[in-house]
Amino acid sequence: MLRPEQVAEKIVAALDSKKAVDIKLLRTEKITVLADYFVICTATSVTHIKTLAEAADKVMSEAGEPPLRRDGHRSGSWVLLDFGCVVLHLFLEEAREFYALERLWSDAEEIDVSPALGGK
Repeated sequence: MLRPEQVAEKIVAALDSKKAVDIKLLRTEKITVLADYFVICTATSVTHIKTLAEAADKVMSEAGEPPLRRDGHRSGSWVLLDFGCVVLHLFLEEAREFYALERLWSDAEEIDVSPALGGK
């Protein structure tokens, strides 16, 4: 079983490998019981959201940690994947601005994702 930070790192790396935009990792364990981490990123199209969701699902399922729940807006402007200790939020830019999760969870600690990014 992976530790929450390992789950978050694998998800961030999977998103980066599929060109997710503006990936943010928030440590939420001290401010909510929902999850230890939130991963938030932007996709460039509805197809890109699907690709990002599939990449995260695949890497975590292969690691023995498949999503517990999947939810998404019918228009395809956002998708949520719940991995228990980590919740992944995928947005189109307009939906990300509308929901403003970084502002909503501004008390969360933002974690530097650069170590998980492929050579960046």
